[in-house]
Amino acid sequence: MSDKRVFVAQSDNFYRGVVAGSAGYIAAGQRLLDQGSGEQARAAFEQALASGADFMAFHGRGSALLMLGRYAEALADFDAALGLEPGDIATIANRSSALQGMGRFAEALEGYNRVLAQRPGLAQILYNRSNVLQDMNALDDALTGYSQVLAQNPADVAALNNRGNTLMKMRRYRDALADFDTALDLQPDFASALYNRGRTLCESGEIAKGFEDFGQAARILERHGAAGHAPPYKARHDAEQQMWLAAAGLQVPVTGPLHVEAGVRLAGPAINPANGPAVERAWQRSDPQLVVIDDLLTQEALAALRRFCWESTIWRKSYSRGYLGAFPESGFACPLLAQIAEEFRTVFPAIFGAHPLVYLWGFKYDGQLDGIEVHADQAAVNVNFWITPDEANLDPEHGGLVVWDKAAPLDWDFRKFNADIPAARDFLRHSGAKPVTIPHRANRAVIFDSDLFHETDRIRFREGYENRRINCTLLYGFRSATG
Repeated sequence: MSDKRVFVAQSDNFYRGVVAGSAGYIAAGQRLLDQGSGEQARAAFEQALASGADFMAFHGRGSALLMLGRYAEALADFDAALGLEPGDIATIANRSSALQGMGRFAEALEGYNRVLAQRPGLAQILYNRSNVLQDMNALDDALTGYSQVLAQNPADVAALNNRGNTLMKMRRYRDALADFDTALDLQPDFASALYNRGRTLCESGEIAKGFEDFGQAARILERHGAAGHAPPYKARHDAEQQMWLAAAGLQVPVTGPLHVEAGVRLAGPAINPANGPAVERAWQRSDPQLVVIDDLLTQEALAALRRFCWESTIWRKSYSRGYLGAFPESGFACPLLAQIAEEFRTVFPAIFGAHPLVYLWGFKYDGQLDGIEVHADQAAVNVNFWITPDEANLDPEHGGLVVWDKAAPLDWDFRKFNADIPAARDFLRHSGAKPVTIPHRANRAVIFDSDLFHETDRIRFREGYENRRINCTLLYGFRSATG
């Protein structure tokens, strides 16, 4: 989790060419920008433009739109401003920030390089440029840039966090942890640094400690509760959960501050150890690599994980197809889940032993709506397991997972293999891929090569809160790794 801090650069040409009648609006807009009031600043610059188009009115409105995250509109205004003042450094810098927000990284990098050629060592531009380089996976160059920022200000916690994130991606875990520790010494409630330190600890094998950081980050990020308008399917879920909590005697507001059921570590095993040898043999014989495990969790672990997922108000992210997500940064990280993540590596060492835990999440589904579209995940091994009782499923031959026998091409980047559904469908059709359907069963796991395309099978579950389909996903290892 990088800190994408936005700098709005101020033009050196503040009143140059200001049209008569617009100066007051421009001055007001500038004050509002300085105060971080993006929407009010935009309105002031709109009034300036109504008095007559000039450089500062376009630059100012573009800066306000940039602050509001309206990147395409900001880009149009910066282009208009540069048409009037082609060499304005601040406008070039802000235009690059807009391009960066749109994911047009190569163009953003070109603009930042133009600025630095004229103003070497400008910290805010070095920082933004390093963020772009990190997004482009040019990690050595990103590392150099963050170090240049920190040479000017060693207490820049955002630069420490982002340099640590870069070091984590380079798997230089000790150096990454040092940066996160320094950032957290300076700012103990820095949620992004806590989250990143948690991921680094998990990747370096200290899963339980990593989950403690995830829990702290979640409490900081969610301390004010869920915000914004909930789509109808989430509002329905929240109402069902509220009734369920009340019936259980728990006075917990679903849309209030985060509530996480303890999910404590068990004294005994969480994963059924009897499955180990047979599952490992099946994995080694399979091509492509895919195994199905029934009775994955011990009964004590299954009951405890259900309680955690039913009681915790962690289902904060809504998806357009009607399902909800819970992630480490929203509380999907309890000691029981850490124990399960650790035991996958100890019970099935031939599958997981060489692979670190890199991420996890939970999804909860409306019984009559759709699941996740076809995609692949950025890891080496994917674990997907289900905990909803069997009697909830109205279509026992479906409701689980469809996995194709073809892997995403290694030259596809994450955005393409994870989110470009038409490209994935086209690839599967032309490659002659064959689907394998794994029906939903309570306490069933599917372990497979994470490069294999997969999607949720059709869902038809009973109404009622405890009948909602829940799957837990854990990712291990890195995408190009084998074995």
